[in-house]
Amino acid sequence: MSFKIKNSKIGRPKFWLLLLCLSVLNSCYTFTGSSLKDEKTIQINEFPNNAPLVNPTLSQQFSTDIQNRFLQRTTLKGTKENPDILVEGEITDYSITPTTISSNTVTNQNTGGVIQESQNKLTITVKVHYENRLHPELSFDRSYSDEAVFNSNLSQSDIESSQVKIATDRIINKIFNDIVANW
Repeated sequence: MSFKIKNSKIGRPKFWLLLLCLSVLNSCYTFTGSSLKDEKTIQINEFPNNAPLVNPTLSQQFSTDIQNRFLQRTTLKGTKENPDILVEGEITDYSITPTTISSNTVTNQNTGGVIQESQNKLTITVKVHYENRLHPELSFDRSYSDEAVFNSNLSQSDIESSQVKIATDRIINKIFNDIVANW
């Protein structure tokens, strides 16, 4: 028995050797990179918003988004009783600060000049307590922060619907990677 691939013949011994090498390489490295081995259940508590400036929907949205991330992208099952993994925390900062000042003057009437729009920066910080009850050495307490820069002409509802989502998605990615990914 021989196989022909693009004008070359692979004999039976070479084919089986190639197949053996591929299976050995596959068993040496997994592409999941997950540090979760024995864990089956997870409990993610509500993240209260304890920031000085309170976005009324942030706590509920962040809590729902982080729960969805873990339940959709892992094999963990949500539970309220005796979980293998506990994730909880609080939103400690939600602030909007100016980053650039606008200049509405036109310097040259022929070319139209350069107009720089003012920008603001949204910063969100979340404190997280991660407890792995099966492997306590993996547990940690950390703060995660991210920001989104946007034009100052955005309305408050635009900021809350788009910019908050950008910052919280990045924070959730960092938390998820620190807990699940084995990098």
